[in-house]
Amino acid sequence: MSFTLLSSPLQGFTDFRFRNAINKYFGGIDTYYSPYIRLNGKLVIKSSYERDLLPENNIGLEVIPQIITNDADEFIFVAKYVKELGYKELNWNLGCPYPMVTKSGMGSGLISNTEKINHILERVHNETDIIVSMKMRLGYDTSEEILDLLPILDNYPIKNIAIHARIGKQLYKGGVHLDAFQQCIDNTKHKLYYNGDITSVSKFHEMQERFPTIDHWMIGRGLISDPFLPSMIKSDASDYPKNKMELFSDFHDTLYQGYSESLSGSTHILLKMHHLWEYFSVIFSNPHKVHKNIKKSKSIKNYEATVKEVIAKEK
Repeated sequence: MSFTLLSSPLQGFTDFRFRNAINKYFGGIDTYYSPYIRLNGKLVIKSSYERDLLPENNIGLEVIPQIITNDADEFIFVAKYVKELGYKELNWNLGCPYPMVTKSGMGSGLISNTEKINHILERVHNETDIIVSMKMRLGYDTSEEILDLLPILDNYPIKNIAIHARIGKQLYKGGVHLDAFQQCIDNTKHKLYYNGDITSVSKFHEMQERFPTIDHWMIGRGLISDPFLPSMIKSDASDYPKNKMELFSDFHDTLYQGYSESLSGSTHILLKMHHLWEYFSVIFSNPHKVHKNIKKSKSIKNYEATVKEVIAKEK
């Protein structure tokens, strides 16, 4: 069965620079979801959100914007904004697990509030012609929360629902709930996408066997940890390319240059790169040591030298 691979958005990681670099050096991703737009009560689009979605910053990519909100007016405002940029679809984030979001009644903290979700969807579908898709978890406290919501979602022409098969309070800890995801398949008329713990080609095959009706697969942290993964899944390859480290080095340098030009001051640049290396280190033969060495680099000069050294050693 043919399948589609999607890049799940991760706040602070999968911006347009990352998307372009992944696409240039690795490929394999069919559709990218942008990190969410959050308005915080003011109907104003921040310049960072605007930059991320400008068509000229996403040439050759299929990108779907995302919003996180619990307010119909915000949703409608953003829907109109992204349509002006040429986007036809807006994805609604009901998946974010972080306490600062969920305590505000957004992300996975909104899933149990079926009345509010129904109200927002009703207004959005009545007052705009944006195509709505959703990304969510199974619930915040329990994996049954989504089962109360699915019959309500069935009343709306939602394009698809991507489900990360965890609950919000897990954050990213513990395993995925595959039986609970199967219950979702059995209890909705909507098209479902699977998200959660696709970290290798063999893991992908495992999930394909477990859910034979699913043909859209979303990769989140697995893409940042291993940018080779989507193209390896697409070509069903078990081995990395022979020029693995050369490709990774070019990818890293492109990202690093982009962030060096856009972030102000070495502290911000180093912080950004250190966060990325929490994931990048996974594809090295000694991830813990690589990450430790990168973290120890406290100046730009030291960071650049350390990166060169760890890549040379791995070659």
